[in-house]
Amino acid sequence: MELMIVVAIIFVILAIALPKVSGAKMQANELAAIRMIGTVHTTQTQYQSQFGKYAVTLQELGPPASGQASAAAADLLPGDLAKGKKSGYTFQMQGTPGGYTLTVVPETYNSTGRRSFFSDQSMVIRENWGPEPATASSKEVGN
Repeated sequence: MELMIVVAIIFVILAIALPKVSGAKMQANELAAIRMIGTVHTTQTQYQSQFGKYAVTLQELGPPASGQASAAAADLLPGDLAKGKKSGYTFQMQGTPGGYTLTVVPETYNSTGRRSFFSDQSMVIRENWGPEPATASSKEVGN
């Protein structure tokens, strides 16, 4: 009987603690995504300084693929981010005539993150709370 009471208490504690742990993990993923957006901005600035233009894909900023000439990639980003995935988020970059756009969405909404992000060469990070991706008209992070 006492063992059943102890087990019941443990289950109650777990029921209270697990949602908080899950929420903290999502918040950590979101903060990591914001930091990685800043990393992309820094590497784009370095790339633009070296090559006179912005990179149009994340792969251009990353390490060379095996068997690829080192000139084909700038080796400024870690390999996993250059492949478009980091900390539960998917990163997609596209070149534009005057710069680039970066869209960052959770791999699994409400599990790996609740916010999506958008940024471009202006270095302003925008967010959207919800499953729709953030855009250039979304509100700025922190506002």
